[in-house]
Amino acid sequence: MASISLVLLIIFPFLLRLSSAQSLSANFYSSSCPNVLSVIKTAVNSAVSSEARMGASLLRLHFHDCFVNGCDASVLLDNTSNFTGEKTAGPNSGSIRGFDVIDTIKTQVESSCAGIVSCADILAVAARDSVVKLGGPSWTVLLGRRDSTTASLSAANSNLPGPTSSLSALISSFSNKGLTAREMVALSGSHTIGQARCTTFRTRLYNEANINASFATTVKANCPQSGGDNNLSPLDITSPTSFDNAYYKNLQIQKGLLHSDQVLFNGGSTDSIVNTYSSNSATFSTDFANAMVKMGNLSPLTGTNGQIRKNCRKTN
Repeated sequence: MASISLVLLIIFPFLLRLSSAQSLSANFYSSSCPNVLSVIKTAVNSAVSSEARMGASLLRLHFHDCFVNGCDASVLLDNTSNFTGEKTAGPNSGSIRGFDVIDTIKTQVESSCAGIVSCADILAVAARDSVVKLGGPSWTVLLGRRDSTTASLSAANSNLPGPTSSLSALISSFSNKGLTAREMVALSGSHTIGQARCTTFRTRLYNEANINASFATTVKANCPQSGGDNNLSPLDITSPTSFDNAYYKNLQIQKGLLHSDQVLFNGGSTDSIVNTYSSNSATFSTDFANAMVKMGNLSPLTGTNGQIRKNCRKTN
C-alpha cells in the first residue's frame, strides 16, 4: 500500500503538469513577461493607425494560421530546403500580409523577455487588438501556444476556404475545425474590415445575378473584365475601416463582394443568422468574440511540443 502511495506521489505532479500543459491560460505570461500585452497593443495600434487595412490583415493572419494544423504560427515560416511553407498557397499567395508588423512586435517582445513569448501567441493577441482598434469587441486571449517547426503548403491549400466557396463548402470547412454554422457566419463578419483583390471577385461581378446593380457598377470601375487583378475594393463598402455589423446589412441588399460572402444570405440555412447580426450588433459582437476564442484554441502546441521561435520566419 505504501508503495502505491509513493508511486501516486511521483506520478500525480507529472499528470498535473501534463493536463495543465494542454490548456491555454489568460495569465500565462503574468510573471515571465508581464508587459507583453501592452507591448503588442502599442505596436498594433501604431501599425493600424498608419494603415487601417493592416488591422484586417493581422486578423486574417491569425485565421489563416489556425485553420492549418492549428494555431502554431506555421503561416509565418519562410520556405526552407526541408519544406515549402504556407505563404505561397492559393489562399495566401499575393494576398496575405502583415509579416513585417509581426516581425516588429517580435523584436520588441524579445527585447523585453527573450525566448518567452511565442509567435503564435503574438498572432492571437495582435488579431484581438486589431479588432479593438477598429472599434470592434474585445475578448480575453488565452495564451501558452508554442510555435511549430514546420509548415504545410498542401494543408493550407486544402483547409482554407476560398472566395468562391459555396455555403455547404463553408459550413463543412468550419465544421471540420469544430466550428458551427453560426460561428462560421460570425467569423465571416471579419469582412466588415479589409479589402479584396479584383481577381477574387471578378467572376461574381460579371457573371452572377444576385448582386446589387449599382453596387456592381461602382465596383466594376476598379475591376475591369481583364487586367487589374490586384486592384483593391473594400469587403464592406459602407464602413470599410470600422468593425461593425454593416457587412450583414450589405448582404441583405446583395452587396456582398465575394461569392463566399453573398452565399451567407441567398435563400439558404444561414439567412436567419445574417438577419440576427444585421439587426443586433451586440449579438454579433458577443458571438464573434466567443468564436475567436474558440478558433484560437484549435490544436495549439503546448508544454514541450514545438518551440519558442526567436525569429517568427524561421525555426531556431
